[in-house]
Amino acid sequence: MNTVAPPRTPTRLITPEILAGLGNLELVARAVVDGMLNGLHRSDVFGFSQEFAEYRDYVPGDDPRFVDWNAYARTGRPYVKRFEGETNTRLMLMLDVSASMGFGARDVSKLDYSRWLAAALAWLAHRQHDAVGLFAFHDTVAAFQPPSARGVARERLFHTLDGLRAASGTDWPAALRRLGARVPRRGILAVFSDFYCAPDVLGQALRGLCVRGHDVFLVHVLDPAEREPDLGRGAALRDAETGEVMEVDGQELRTGYPNRLADHERGLRRAAASAGADYVRVDTDQPLDRALFEYLRFRARQS
Repeated sequence: MNTVAPPRTPTRLITPEILAGLGNLELVARAVVDGMLNGLHRSDVFGFSQEFAEYRDYVPGDDPRFVDWNAYARTGRPYVKRFEGETNTRLMLMLDVSASMGFGARDVSKLDYSRWLAAALAWLAHRQHDAVGLFAFHDTVAAFQPPSARGVARERLFHTLDGLRAASGTDWPAALRRLGARVPRRGILAVFSDFYCAPDVLGQALRGLCVRGHDVFLVHVLDPAEREPDLGRGAALRDAETGEVMEVDGQELRTGYPNRLADHERGLRRAAASAGADYVRVDTDQPLDRALFEYLRFRARQS
């Protein structure tokens, strides 16, 4: 995946700590998306703000009167204005709400961060008049809402997102099978998780969705403390999902842990690529614009 950094937009000033203080999930989503799109509109980045919020590609049969020739002059591609109620894409938000997602060394948990990102994508879908749905899971289905472009459905989705709590373990193959059965029509699937699973198992499960025509975008969410744990000479580690406790040598873990984490991340990238999915990793202390920018790049590649 191209790792070019996103442009400096107003969203980069909206830290996770500030978002935590906003409280209202729709307000969070609007602040993140509108700030990013306004920043992109003023930047030299390929016209993401217009392409994804106000316009769609011209296709044969569209009335030429609705072509925006100014946009064509800037980008070299013909666009037509979207009309109210026009639905272009079906976006499914898939959230891992297993117990490990409840971890947060500070005020923001991985689930909080994923919830905000999912809400921001839902708001972006609303601006595009796209249908958006929700599938939350741990070892079973925690919440499901079929894709819809209606405003009342969006409000219900925000309410459901706000009420999600981390619990239990994770069963990726079962979760993806259940999702595939409930959403048979092809669309975009955005997956938010810490991906504490075997990469090959995840890749095999994802392959079934990609083969059926779904475009899959994986967002790997980690807490900074998981990347650089603060360990003493000896430490007791507890598995958040099973409750199992393991005594470890702190010095030995500090030496080997970074390499094992890097190996795991490389395994996830390979599994995603082999399945035909995209992958991005984000930390919960980062502004949300990086993941959103990568999503827009992902959308551009699918068009």
